[in-house]
Amino acid sequence: MSNALSLLIDCVWLIAGFFLLIYGANFFVDGSSSVAKRLKVPSLIIGLTIVAMGTSAPECAVSISAALSGSNALAISNAVGSNIMNLMMICGICALVCPMPVKKSSLLQEYPISVGAAALLLVLGLMGMSVGRIEGAILLLVFAAFLTWTVLTALKSRQESEEEYKILPIWKCILFIVGGMAAIVFGADRVVDSASSIAGAFGLSENLIGLTIVAFGTSLPELVTSIVAAKKNEVEMALGNVIGSNIFNILFVLGISTVISPLAFIGENIVDIVALIAMSVLVWLMAWPKKKLGRVHGLIMVLVYAGYMVYACMR
Repeated sequence: MSNALSLLIDCVWLIAGFFLLIYGANFFVDGSSSVAKRLKVPSLIIGLTIVAMGTSAPECAVSISAALSGSNALAISNAVGSNIMNLMMICGICALVCPMPVKKSSLLQEYPISVGAAALLLVLGLMGMSVGRIEGAILLLVFAAFLTWTVLTALKSRQESEEEYKILPIWKCILFIVGGMAAIVFGADRVVDSASSIAGAFGLSENLIGLTIVAFGTSLPELVTSIVAAKKNEVEMALGNVIGSNIFNILFVLGISTVISPLAFIGENIVDIVALIAMSVLVWLMAWPKKKLGRVHGLIMVLVYAGYMVYACMR
């Protein structure tokens, strides 16, 4: 009975941790965006930096917390699992809701960068079967170069974001930033501890938990954002949001995590990253001919994701 009660408490804390991560990220983004606006930072730059990082805050917090607590498998599988879900499940659902046009520039620029980031992680991990501080620094340097290129490209095109960010009172900015960060940190600790306990209770690997439950929970911001965009027929935003988040997850999230605490690279990580690269190529091949992902493509993506999750559970 005590074991059942302990498992129930872990499940409650896991769900509570996800809520803290998501709402904490939202409050942090609102507070930070308001401060940036007060400093006369253009909305476009806020969207490309603060807001983009905000959607990846749950993955970042969970991976850093997992790295610090020694749950190495959970840290890498969370980032890779989130990317697989973002690409196949979230984009697949959006394509099922409404056919999704894809910009040629995205297929030729940002999309290859997201695939290249996964390939870079695979190469760095295979070199010593670990991702240490040097490898983490390399990931962060590549991320800094990508972010600089993105901002300069956006400024050169001079397309200011239509979205306006509310300017909050100073006291509320401080409350949102501090409170949001506290919720993210505490929520990440709860998710990692609860997920590890649940994995142990059922005899599951941390890699599987990270690839499935934790990846789903930390991908909720991208899922909600993309589905809302699809329903509003702003479907071009959906794929862009996913590609940007996937680049952030590998280069920034794992870069920060491994600089703080080196991560072991296991066989299952290799399989998952290779699967991510293969799925990315599949989606690129489906989108390239007509620069669009239709409902049939969406169905294929969802089925491939479901099939891979079945394989992950069986292995």
